[in-house]
Amino acid sequence: MPYRRLPNTDSSRLRALESALNKGDTTLPFNLAFSQSTFQKIKYFLPTFKEAIEMNKIAYSRYNQKSEVYDNMQRKAKMYISHFIQVANFAIQRGDLPPQTRTFYELEENEKKTPSLNTEREILEWGDKIIKGEAVRVSKGLTPITNPTIAVVKVHYEKFLRANKTQKVLYEASQTAQKKLNKKRKEAHELTVKLWNEVEEYLSKYPPNEKREKASEYGLVYVYRKHETPVFENAN
Repeated sequence: MPYRRLPNTDSSRLRALESALNKGDTTLPFNLAFSQSTFQKIKYFLPTFKEAIEMNKIAYSRYNQKSEVYDNMQRKAKMYISHFIQVANFAIQRGDLPPQTRTFYELEENEKKTPSLNTEREILEWGDKIIKGEAVRVSKGLTPITNPTIAVVKVHYEKFLRANKTQKVLYEASQTAQKKLNKKRKEAHELTVKLWNEVEEYLSKYPPNEKREKASEYGLVYVYRKHETPVFENAN
């Protein structure tokens, strides 16, 4: 016995509701297999559902399009910050700078390792520390670190900082659009269940095969289970 399969994608939800809407537009009210109340709900709901789908696509696309550029900026900021600290450590190792130099960047005086820069937060945190620390060093008349200079580090850091803020805005917009769409999906599901229940109840007077055939005109979908084969019931 075939069973009713409710829509589980946005396209199938739209298809089901649009089929019912078309049927409602072309069928006299007293011949329609679902209520006028449900018909009106579908009529007013569909545009908002389509809009939510489209806005979600746009928000996701904007976020996704910027991701590659953002990842590149993050990689460069990380690289320059790491290289700056490594150069400072090499100078300390050679004896060109004293170990106390590290403390300007809020590093431990005897810490020879480059701090972790694996997350956005760590890159932003350590970038800020070395930029401020180097500014203090230079203001005291101490020799600036070069190759890379802090000016070059700052350029890539600030690019990443701006991109990070933009990406957060785009991410939040994408999340907001997704939440709105999820809400609309829930409404679409509930409306479809109500619609299909009404249609099946109205058509319950017909034999099973004829009932399903007529119901399919309203967008209802029936499928057989894998182990089943179509059986045409006797109308009597």
